[in-house]
Amino acid sequence: MSDTPALDAVELEILRNQLESIAEEMGEVLVRGAYSPNITERRDCSTALFDADGRLVAQAEHIPVHLGAMPRAVDAIRDRDPVPGDVFALNDPFAGGTHLPDITFVSPIAPDDDIVAFAVSRAHHADVGGMAPGSMPAGAREIQQEGVRIPPVRLVDGGTVVDDVLELLLANVRNPAERRADVQAQLGANERGARRVAELLDVHGDRLLAAFDAVVDYSRERMRTEIQSLPAGQYEATGTLEGDGRTDEDVPIAVTVTIDGESVVVDFEGTASQVDGNVNAPLAVAESAVYFVIRCLTDPEIPPNQGCYDPITVVAPEGSVLNPRPPAAVVGGNVETSQRVTEVVFDALAGAAPERVPAEGQGTMNNLVVGGPTFTYYETIGGGAGATPECNGASGVQVGMTNTQNTPVEALEAEYPLRVSEYSLRPDTGGEGRYRGGDGLIRALVVETEATVSLLTERRQTPPKGRAGGRDGTVGANWIDGERVTSKLTRAIDAGTSVRVETPGGGGYGAPETE
Repeated sequence: MSDTPALDAVELEILRNQLESIAEEMGEVLVRGAYSPNITERRDCSTALFDADGRLVAQAEHIPVHLGAMPRAVDAIRDRDPVPGDVFALNDPFAGGTHLPDITFVSPIAPDDDIVAFAVSRAHHADVGGMAPGSMPAGAREIQQEGVRIPPVRLVDGGTVVDDVLELLLANVRNPAERRADVQAQLGANERGARRVAELLDVHGDRLLAAFDAVVDYSRERMRTEIQSLPAGQYEATGTLEGDGRTDEDVPIAVTVTIDGESVVVDFEGTASQVDGNVNAPLAVAESAVYFVIRCLTDPEIPPNQGCYDPITVVAPEGSVLNPRPPAAVVGGNVETSQRVTEVVFDALAGAAPERVPAEGQGTMNNLVVGGPTFTYYETIGGGAGATPECNGASGVQVGMTNTQNTPVEALEAEYPLRVSEYSLRPDTGGEGRYRGGDGLIRALVVETEATVSLLTERRQTPPKGRAGGRDGTVGANWIDGERVTSKLTRAIDAGTSVRVETPGGGGYGAPETE
């Protein structure tokens, strides 16, 4: 590649867009080919392309907590010496994964027998076994209780599915037919990515490989320039989680952000040690949350790839809730702790760029799982976004580390033994201010069969904070048959039980004009 002439700006932009379109197409193949509503309706999945050195070069605009954590999964696969024709699967949070329901497939792309890139997909599977349907039990104390744990293994060897590996996975999950269909959809997405990269390579040859380097270099330089525009210094913030799923005792998270020239160091020294419950988050999840915040505060036109992350260093003490040791339970860390990390880092950086940081949004994914022996319904429920210095916060949307859609009522009732009794906004739950926070939602169900319900939520005790004089948003609430329950629980329920989730409103920005 050293003899390849440098790409001019126009050619680089064309190739960059072609690579990103491949990642987007992979995502469409996965969504259209899957069976479970969790993927087909909610789109709880992500796709990306990496180069032969394991650097992210293009991604679809999917789930932030998936995408920022993917590089560690690719590194784990590269350590296993992949060869053309392989597809590796993994979900182990201590070997490149995030939490067990998120299964990652990594496929070497080698049109001429030399690996030039990797196609990667990650999807949240509605059940991967464990002690409760949906594999998100609130009371888990160790990862073995959360489901089947998959280290990096060859699911496809030399182009042939390894049936023993697939059957081992399916034997440990509820509704194996649904899991099989979703696995096939992920394989199809990776195959499409490999085919499209091979077609580009036929057209552009080594200039495509040069584009891998060029687009990463371009993003790195632009990110360094953005960071350099922020005032140098140290900025600190703290926050808490509302219990760990086993106790209601607060779990503190602390951060110090150091901006020094073209680089940022984000240090979580002072964060709680890992806990008995499931809100521990692998370091990859903390990194993903930090990357998301930095991306939000810098130019959104910077191409999203490894170059954006190179100037950012994330440090968390080993054995802490943000860098736990096995066999820590982690399923809540991916979905809820990631949200708190996002808010704490935003709070710290408000000291450096107050005009760019919104009020706090709902700060939770409001995870609701209802399942039994033959079905699993999983939903993350939107709420209020924080107001910004320029506008009101949006109502009834996902914020922070998730970018999922809702499951339409029609699809939900057709697929599961559930009936939606209410789905509406919670009026006036956004905080007042010069700009108001967005309102939360109400999602109420009647479960028409015996089942198990699991809730992993936050902001049921501490409201999302307003900023610059804006009022706080309203806390959320969880109800089962009219009884207000804790933010995190797993409970067996009878047929006819009602489950109601009221999500938080976002904080307001600026003092209300009436003051």
